Amino acid sequence: MKKLILLACISYMGTHAQTIGITSFASGLNAPTAIEHAGDDRLFVVQQSGAIRILNADGTLVPTNFLTLGTSIISTGGERGLLGLAFHPDYATNGYFYVNYTRAGDGDTVIARYQVSSNPNVADPASATILMTIDQPYANHNGGTLRFGPDGYLYIGTGDGGSGGDPGNRAQNINENLGKMLRIDVNSGSPYGIPATNPFANAPGNDEIYAIGLRNPWKFSFDRATGDLWIADVGQNQVEEINHVQSETPGLNYGWKCYEGNSVYSACTNPPAFTFPVAQYTHSATGGCSVTGGYVYNGSTYPNFLGKYFFADYCLNKIGFVDTSNNITWSSTFGGNNSFMTFGENAAGELFAGASNGNIYRVVDTSLDVASSVRNGFTLYPNPATSEAFIQAGAELQLSSYSVRDLQGKLLMERRIGSSDHYSIDTSGLSGGIYLVTVETSTGERHTSRLTIQ
Repeated sequence: MKKLILLACISYMGTHAQTIGITSFASGLNAPTAIEHAGDDRLFVVQQSGAIRILNADGTLVPTNFLTLGTSIISTGGERGLLGLAFHPDYATNGYFYVNYTRAGDGDTVIARYQVSSNPNVADPASATILMTIDQPYANHNGGTLRFGPDGYLYIGTGDGGSGGDPGNRAQNINENLGKMLRIDVNSGSPYGIPATNPFANAPGNDEIYAIGLRNPWKFSFDRATGDLWIADVGQNQVEEINHVQSETPGLNYGWKCYEGNSVYSACTNPPAFTFPVAQYTHSATGGCSVTGGYVYNGSTYPNFLGKYFFADYCLNKIGFVDTSNNITWSSTFGGNNSFMTFGENAAGELFAGASNGNIYRVVDTSLDVASSVRNGFTLYPNPATSEAFIQAGAELQLSSYSVRDLQGKLLMERRIGSSDHYSIDTSGLSGGIYLVTVETSTGERHTSRLTIQ
């Protein structure tokens, strides 16, 4: 049984208020570093210690590991381990997926391809093909995220090689793959090809580089609605930063180590043009220590969340978001002991968060979640609807009217209603999408719930 762990209230200046909450989805995992989906209703949880586990849609664990990489393959502990997973866009056809791990013995970064076996819940451990190895001079700042972009290329986030202050100035060195966003074509070449629009393709500098100047991009993602790239880059002494750029913008320089966030860290001679973060926060102001990147919400369950970028900090038992004006809003502190290591989204775009204690949570808007209509005393059914939906009111509610608005607040429909406890809404004239239905009682109380039209 799922239970509500915490409701954290925040204020929001806008058409609708939202309340960020987390509800328990699964437990008993080990230091989750990534949560991914393969286009169906399963979630694949990457454990730092080397195993990939599968969560069913109801939060139960598949008993057998999807993949296990033992100590002869990976080096774990600290910031090392199995750090990233990405499924090929044609995974349903070819069964290919890609992992990012630190290698046993020397701790170097390895990008490898595997293939699923005839059992959809078990990978073939003998199918490994190593695509790339990157030397790591220190044990920390390994990045780790893998992500296929809207262009079909594989993006790889790498840290600056570690220690502190980037002593080798690797993030600004175009002949190093550290401190970069890399981009490769896994569908051509051997073992991979180089996209023609990579900034240093057929020019001085490493062909794989897509962008430079990153310190430790602990999670990046693409907005599935716009294709925009969001990068959370862990700071050095004081500043945690979030970068947001429009899709297909190669050759950017995010500034490290010349800048930490918007502040000069190490004066650079003849500095190039930098791309500065759209949002940042300081350790002194928040108590944070290390940003954990997430996703722009594009699900259908919580319309108030749409278009906001959700993230966390390892040292803060909170979740924050960046709104469309690039303002950061934090939730209140959650109960329990949660150091958030990663976020994930399922195939429907709903958000999940993974904590170092092995718990996986749903990220929910408790002011308008799935059960909000029941809690408000009325139910919308069927939901999703097609040509008609019905309002069923509890006996304690005497309804006088209802209205239907779109997510921008535009009034589309308003009706007075009679004495029946079932009320019909003609939705045949509404296009597919999410709408807000508000009912008003005879005493002037108003209750709102979402309605999805197919």
